[in-house]
Amino acid sequence: MPGVKATVRLAAVGDLHYGRESRGALQPLLAAVSRAEADILLLCGDLTDYGHPEEAAELARELVSAIKIPIVGVLGNHDYEAGAVGEVRKILTESGIKLLDGESVEVHGIGFAGVKGFAGGFGRGVLGPWGEEAVKRFVHEAVEESLKLETALARLRTHTRIALLHYAPIAETVEGEPREIFPYLGCSRLEEPLTRYTVTAVFHGHAHHGQLQGKTSSGSPVYNVSWPLLKATTPDQPVRVLDIALAPV
Repeated sequence: MPGVKATVRLAAVGDLHYGRESRGALQPLLAAVSRAEADILLLCGDLTDYGHPEEAAELARELVSAIKIPIVGVLGNHDYEAGAVGEVRKILTESGIKLLDGESVEVHGIGFAGVKGFAGGFGRGVLGPWGEEAVKRFVHEAVEESLKLETALARLRTHTRIALLHYAPIAETVEGEPREIFPYLGCSRLEEPLTRYTVTAVFHGHAHHGQLQGKTSSGSPVYNVSWPLLKATTPDQPVRVLDIALAPV
C-alpha cells in the first residue's frame, strides 16, 4: 500500500526523572531523538522525579513542543512517589502521550503492550507468597503486573509485538548494579508472558548502572534504556534506536 513504511524506527529511553529544576535538561535527549529520525518515541518509566503533577506538566510541555512523532510509554516507581499518579497520568495522556498500564496499542503497524512491572527478584531468588501477609501482598503485586502484561500481549493481533516495562524482566540487564538490590530492580515473573508470546523486543529502565542488552530465555532481545546508563555508555547517542522491519501486508 502506498505510504505504508517497510521499516519503523523506534527511539527508546527511560528514567528521565524530570524535576522542578529540570527545565532545559532534556535538550540533548530531544536533539538525539531528532537526529535519529525516529518514527515513535518510547518512554520506560520514572518520567518524573517525585511524581508531582507540576513535574508532569512541565515535562509534557517540553516533550510535545519538541517531539512531533507518536509517544508511547509506561510509568515508573518515581511517578507514584507523591501519591498523585492519577493526576500525573491525566496530564501526560492529555498531552498526547499514550501511557500503557496493562493496555495495548498499535502504532504504525507495531503492537505495544506495557506495564510498570514490579520487584521480586530473579530465577531461584524470586520471592514466593509464603509467610507474613505483607510478603503475600508484595508477591501479589508482582503477579498482578505479570498478568496485566500477559493480557496486554494477548490482545495484540499485530505480527510485531513490543513490550514496554519500567522494572527489568531478566537479571542480565541489571548486572553491574549492587547484588544486594537486584530483587528491587525487577522480577522474573515479568519474563513469563514474554516467553509465552512472541515479542520482537522488550524495553525497560530502572537499572541506572546495569547492562544495555540481554535476552529472555526464549531469545527475545531485552534493552535497558535507562537514560543515566545511556549517557554513561553511549554519550553521543543517549537514546536506544532500533529499526523494526514490518511484515508484508
